[in-house]
This record gives sequence, structure tokens and C-alpha cells, in this order.
Amino acid sequence: MATYVDASALEAGLETILAAPKTEGVVDLVVRRPQTDAREVLDEGFLDPVEGLRGDRWLSDASRAAADGVPDPATQVTVMSSRVIDLLAGDRERWPLAGDQLYVDLDLTLENVPPGTRLRVGDAVIEVSTEPHTGCSKFTARFGSAAIRFVNSPSGRAMRLRGLNARVVEAGVVRPGDAIVKL
Repeated sequence: MATYVDASALEAGLETILAAPKTEGVVDLVVRRPQTDAREVLDEGFLDPVEGLRGDRWLSDASRAAADGVPDPATQVTVMSSRVIDLLAGDRERWPLAGDQLYVDLDLTLENVPPGTRLRVGDAVIEVSTEPHTGCSKFTARFGSAAIRFVNSPSGRAMRLRGLNARVVEAGVVRPGDAIVKL
């Protein structure tokens, strides 16, 4: 059973989180979600403007679909700070439980990468969307109530502690160890 990080430890971790690189960082983990609650840690993923992360459930996930039944491209790919998930999860084996596809060491704050910012991720390019990425009940169950309050607080949202949503604008391969660069 996982041990949750308490609020004081989360606050103490902010300095490390906010010290993330501003313009060029690294992709630490690529995770595909083939179905609900399933995770596949990948050595290589393909980001596609139509499919998102190839093989991920995003394209077929009815819960993410708009009224017309089409998934919202603004939520194709979710990106989370490696520094945040490391603080919340501790053990790297637990990182995929957050449910994101890309875990990166880059400053994801609203100030640093506002909506419309393009990021080269490996060979692909993604664009940060306006759609907020927030924690849900599954996130709370996996990381605790202090974690959900931390990421969903007004300051947590401004710092994008839960991460961000993006759409793929240029297809390409992404691997752990690849650069993520603010364009």
C-alpha cells in the first residue's frame, strides 16, 4: 500500500519543482493507456495529430468526447512534471498511476508555457491547450487528499502542478531521454 505525502512535505517540494528548466528539458517517461486503468510504459511512442499517442485510448474514450461524439483534440496528450509526480508518488514505478502520457522535466507553469505555446517533444510538436488538466477522484485515491488539494489549489493550477493538456501538431516519435524544447 502506498504512503501519501503530507501537505508540509508537498509545500517543501515546491522549490525543487519551480527550479525546473524553462526552455529545454527532458522526457523522463512515456506511458500509453490502452484501456481504462491500464498503463504501458513505452521505450518509444508515436504522437499523431489524429490519434494522439498511437495506441492510447484517447481516440476511443467516450468520456472525453464532445457532444458530437468526437474526442476533443485539446486533450489528446497530457503532460505532467516529473518533479511533481516524483514528489507525489515517490517510487518511479507509481508514476504511471497519474494517468498522463508524457512525464517531463520542464517548467510547465502557466507563466512559462501559456496556451498556444508549442513544444518540440522528441521528433513531434505539441501545442499547449486552454483546457485545464485537473486531478480527479482516481488521482485522490492514488496519491491522497493532500495531493489533490495541492495540485488543484489556485496556486497549484497556476503552476500547473497537475500538468497540462496539449494537441499534436506535428507527428513524430518520442522516447524517454529525448529533449522537450519550448519553441
